[in-house]
Amino acid sequence: MMLYFLCLVLFCVGLYGVLRKRNLVKIIIGLGIMEYAMNLFFVLLGYRFNGRAPIVAKDQNILNMVDPLPQALVLTSIVIGLGVTALVISIAIRIYEKYGTFDITKIKRLKG
Repeated sequence: MMLYFLCLVLFCVGLYGVLRKRNLVKIIIGLGIMEYAMNLFFVLLGYRFNGRAPIVAKDQNILNMVDPLPQALVLTSIVIGLGVTALVISIAIRIYEKYGTFDITKIKRLKG
């Protein structure tokens, strides 16, 4: 149960970075931390203590198998997260080229 709480703490750290920071780079890092917290949570959902791989052979009865579905979802999430992060970084670079700053309060005041 403590590991789930630590995932929540990690998610809250990322959420703090997204909501309270004014620098675009710090906001992107906060999004990444939130993504990693969710991936860790999904992996923990499928974890079994002393569990075995879900490979079943003939005449074999395994009672304590690890659930492979959360692992597959996390692999998909990592790929999607990488694409989203690349897109957000490219948008941040374009904003910096246009306005010359990463501070979102200064960007809001500028016109153009």
